[in-house]
Amino acid sequence: MGPRVRRRLFAGRASDSPRTLAAPLHRHSNEDEYSYVLEGRMGALLGDQVVYAQRGDLVFKPRHQWHTFWNAGDEPCRVLEIISPGGFEQAFADMGADPDSFVGDGAPAMDVRYGLEVDYDSVARMCREYDLVFPMDQEA
Repeated sequence: MGPRVRRRLFAGRASDSPRTLAAPLHRHSNEDEYSYVLEGRMGALLGDQVVYAQRGDLVFKPRHQWHTFWNAGDEPCRVLEIISPGGFEQAFADMGADPDSFVGDGAPAMDVRYGLEVDYDSVARMCREYDLVFPMDQEA
């Protein structure tokens, strides 16, 4: 991929265990996000609407819209995440290098840096309403 393409989009693969919430409810100010389901069943909250997608479905999460997604099945779910324009991949690199920077006192600075609004309090509600677990809660 040449540099002109890299600036236009970022694509990465997400894989979640059964009944697992991928992220707190959040919205991007700079990027649109697309989820293409490769395997399994994905649930997503898009604003006030809940949608379910299966293999071959594409879910669009436009910038400025509150959203989250999860593995809605009892089998693994694999999703190709496409984020446009590119640049947000640095957030994933930062998360991998220092996971603690996205929780606790460091979270607001990272949210500002990447143009995110995150409803951290949504995790418990989402897990309760959709019978999910959240990986970061399991590590604590």
